Amino acid sequence: MNAQPAELDRRLRGLIREVPDFPTPGINFKDITPLLADAAALKAAVRGLAEYARPLHVDCVVAAEARGFLLGPALALELGAGFVLARKPGKLPYETVSSEYLLEYGEGTLELHTDAITDGTRVLVHDDLLATGGTARALCDLVEQLGGQVVGCGFLIELAFLNGRRLLAPCEPHALLCYES
Repeated sequence: MNAQPAELDRRLRGLIREVPDFPTPGINFKDITPLLADAAALKAAVRGLAEYARPLHVDCVVAAEARGFLLGPALALELGAGFVLARKPGKLPYETVSSEYLLEYGEGTLELHTDAITDGTRVLVHDDLLATGGTARALCDLVEQLGGQVVGCGFLIELAFLNGRRLLAPCEPHALLCYES
């Protein structure tokens, strides 16, 4: 799928299904599973994210379960970087550090292995969606706890109306698709 930016935007948006009142009433869930099922769109999304991240010279991509795991490893491969798992408490088998955060419909905690990132590691924080910014902020906090350097934050989708990017300053987040409402 070799598309110009506007055509790529239209194609990817056409493969994202909006599911009202999921997982709770009032939330309009952006379902990316149709995009993931389309090989050309999946490839274009990963390449689009990598295009943003390549000049950042990242050592690893860090992403949170579960949806960050969908594109994160493919993005890391495209960048020639490692991939670091951020998981919910009790899911990682080794010593961990943790960070608590708020979601648009709840709260949570993420953990990283204490040896997942070392001093000076250049890290791209990735998730499929930037909403309120809580998950991404928690990922940044975990990277910084371990001495890593967050050099970028990349997302497939940004829900700009929730203003999640304010939590990520001074990092300027990048999203392939932005929804204003």
